[in-house]
Amino acid sequence: MSSNIETVGVVGTGVIGASWTALFLAKGFKVIVSDPAPGAEEKLAAYLKKQWPVLERIGLSSNASLSNYKFVSDMDSHLGSVDFVQENAPERVDFKRKLIANIDAKTRSDVIIASSSSGIPSSQFIDDCKQNPDRVLIGHPFNPPHLIPLVEIVPHPGTNDKYTKLATEFYASLGKHPVVLRQESPGFIANRLQAAIGNEAYSLVQRGVVSAKDLGLGLRWALTGPLMTNVLGGGGGATGFKHLLEHLGPGVQAWTKDMNEHAFQWTPENIESLETSVGDWLKTTDVTSVESERDDIIIRLMKLKDNAPDLV
Repeated sequence: MSSNIETVGVVGTGVIGASWTALFLAKGFKVIVSDPAPGAEEKLAAYLKKQWPVLERIGLSSNASLSNYKFVSDMDSHLGSVDFVQENAPERVDFKRKLIANIDAKTRSDVIIASSSSGIPSSQFIDDCKQNPDRVLIGHPFNPPHLIPLVEIVPHPGTNDKYTKLATEFYASLGKHPVVLRQESPGFIANRLQAAIGNEAYSLVQRGVVSAKDLGLGLRWALTGPLMTNVLGGGGGATGFKHLLEHLGPGVQAWTKDMNEHAFQWTPENIESLETSVGDWLKTTDVTSVESERDDIIIRLMKLKDNAPDLV
């Protein structure tokens, strides 16, 4: 598949779109990018320059080059020349419906249109696609896409299997770890899990149980996912998972009841209270350094995990 893709169209160059652009360039593709936001071209150039040394550490393709992208003000006139589209528009159904329909009308009928949507299933925004909605699917990355391998591929009920397969092969060729969902689910998988954890975290901070600074989940989910963590927590082996659930089940049910009773309410007052705690933390935190240190650790962790194939 990747041998048939030479030029990628990136629509939207916010945090996710810029990171996708960096990855595509690092893998040797030509990229045509567009974003109507004021200053988007300059922000993208600065971002790519900043991230290129990071990508060099990971390893660049032989034909990788920062000069292989073109920022255009009118994407419509270039859509006919792209071989793959990664859409990164705002998370609004009405906006995506109009945008995806336009991309569908102006690209070749066999070009995959992948949306980076964080949680809106593509079946909700393909109604106006007249040429070939069967090649539209979700290609949801995790921030930053040029570092985090996971990408959720979510076909809608009408997505042709061949496009799902081709998208999976393409993302894999980028060094990504694509996971294909068997059916659509709002929020997909990882963001649903993250939302559950996030909502409980917000509740704990807002109620004063813990400060934003002191709230942390620790390291273990960076090494094993929640289910394997349960297996190991239950003693490992074939019975570890069941043992943990039976052992903690009654307690977890009580915790869940209390969590539901104290679920975070998204009111202006609660958001303000949460923001106050986070703001106090940020007064003594250099966010730029946090980002840099995060990226460095991600790279080192990925290299370590490459030598531990059973660590899932």
